[in-house]
Amino acid sequence: MTLTTSTRNAVTDAPLLSPLAERWSPRGYNKTAVIDEATLTTVLEAARWAPSASNMQPARFIVARRGTASFTTINDALMGFNQVWADSASVLIANITQLNLPAKPDAEPGAEPAENPWARYDLGQAVAHLSIQAQHLGLHTHQMGGIDGPAIAAAFDLAADQVVVTVTALGVLGELAELAPELREREIAPRVRKPLAELLLVND
Repeated sequence: MTLTTSTRNAVTDAPLLSPLAERWSPRGYNKTAVIDEATLTTVLEAARWAPSASNMQPARFIVARRGTASFTTINDALMGFNQVWADSASVLIANITQLNLPAKPDAEPGAEPAENPWARYDLGQAVAHLSIQAQHLGLHTHQMGGIDGPAIAAAFDLAADQVVVTVTALGVLGELAELAPELREREIAPRVRKPLAELLLVND
């Protein structure tokens, strides 16, 4: 049995765009599926056009296709349960934010750079856009916070103000029967969210 979006659609209290209602975070990917370059470029283009404060665009990405040394490096930096399943994804994307604001032309030599307070937020928006575009194209994503960010940064020689925040697995759904029992249970478990009223601190 292949997992399908129709079996995982969110039961929403108001109608949503299909990619939003269908989006979920699978752990079962097709181990042989390859994402063509045009499709992958489209997914990344969605991230590029996400909004950011003052159009500073602090989001950066390391895109690693399965079978490459970069993919192995990122996969090795995943922590705990993530390493059990993530190597079946077609692509692993390290999501990075550029923390410092661009230097001002009139800045004094040696002046400490100022930090962009919205850098992580803007990266999150870019990854969200990437995820929804992927869903629209029939792909699936899973965001992982259980990572060794400093190890990834060191392996790819990132600048001091380039921080690895999360890793995204990107791929095509696989066969449910191929998953280990503990993974299978998670894939078919009911999807739940807190009631909307619980999220709205004020709703005047």
